[in-house]
Amino acid sequence: MRAPQGRGPESDRRTGKVRLVAVVIAATMILWMGAQWLGGEMGWPVRYVFLFDLAALAAFFWALVVTYQIWRERQG
Repeated sequence: MRAPQGRGPESDRRTGKVRLVAVVIAATMILWMGAQWLGGEMGWPVRYVFLFDLAALAAFFWALVVTYQIWRERQG
């Protein structure tokens, strides 16, 4: 008989990962949009604004990888 899902330390760790991914995605979107707006208002060179784009892509890629790991843990 399988243990009910959502119980035990494994589930607590997974819940922590899910929350971390959610915070990273939300913070990345807010910071990225703020940097785009601020860069346009202050007339920053495109290369600096592009740095924020790359940082946002890296954060989203990390969130995607961790989300995949969480999904694989649930399958096992």
